[in-house]
Amino acid sequence: QLQASGGGLVQAGDSLRLSCASSGRSFSGITVGWFRQAPGKEREFVAAVFRSGGNTYYAASVKGRFVMSRDSAKNTVWLQMNRLRAEDTAVYYCAVCPSCILSSITAPDSYSSWGQGTLVTVSS
Repeated sequence: QLQASGGGLVQAGDSLRLSCASSGRSFSGITVGWFRQAPGKEREFVAAVFRSGGNTYYAASVKGRFVMSRDSAKNTVWLQMNRLRAEDTAVYYCAVCPSCILSSITAPDSYSSWGQGTLVTVSS
């Protein structure tokens, strides 16, 4: 079970740090991703750490502002979100993909387990 937390209401330009903790499933060696879904929009890829190598990948819209990190020993990933914009407002979800290949990490359908989501609201 995945538990995402850390969302809230902030102003444009502020920072937030989201956490995603796993109970019962190890993050070691598997791909973990962050997605977001704004009202009326499709769920979209934000970032992922790929398998055990630790390489992280970002959507173009957040690259340079967001940083994803993982502590496999703690079964936790974080998403540090800086210079937030109004368009970052969404429910943010973490998810795991035990068998992802690199070309599939941006696709929500590749992920098998999802957390409940945490709401991030950025006021302009």
